[in-house]
Amino acid sequence: MIVGVRGKIVHKEPSFVHVDVQGVIYEVFISLHTFSALGSDGVSLFTTHIIREDAQLLFGFLELSEKKLFERLIKINGVGPKVAMAICSTYTPEQFATVINNKDVNGVKKVPGIGPKSAGRILVELNGFDAEILGSSQSSSTSLAYSEASEALEALGFKKDKISKALSACEGEDTASLVKGALKLLQTI
Repeated sequence: MIVGVRGKIVHKEPSFVHVDVQGVIYEVFISLHTFSALGSDGVSLFTTHIIREDAQLLFGFLELSEKKLFERLIKINGVGPKVAMAICSTYTPEQFATVINNKDVNGVKKVPGIGPKSAGRILVELNGFDAEILGSSQSSSTSLAYSEASEALEALGFKKDKISKALSACEGEDTASLVKGALKLLQTI
């Protein structure tokens, strides 16, 4: 099982990268978030190695939280690596945790290849996983701030899907700054 790849980037495209590891070149499928964060020379990726009857595939991630999300998603019935990678390309782990927390079916349906049935199944299967994602990628105070901001905005009468969209676009560390930023965005939505 290959759990990581470190080497020099030989070729990169939005959906994959070729990494030269001491003379052996690996093709590693990546999300758009990983692609945009890659440099042009060396790279170190966490990988998930999937072995099928007809192929051996490597999926790479710069962040461990993105790898955990991907591995959890592919365990869901009906969600394969392609759909899981589409989710990782559409949302950062933190943004998807907010979608899960708010049970935002429309947020999940925005991902290419996911319909209403699949979106509902994904939300049911990932119930409670948002805390694990946030716990591994952010400090507990920041994840608490996201949930408190979400509750505050919900109490003000905003809908969960709009709250999720606004909070995912906000940059803030505490509840007050998240609510303030989200309120500004919610006026335009």
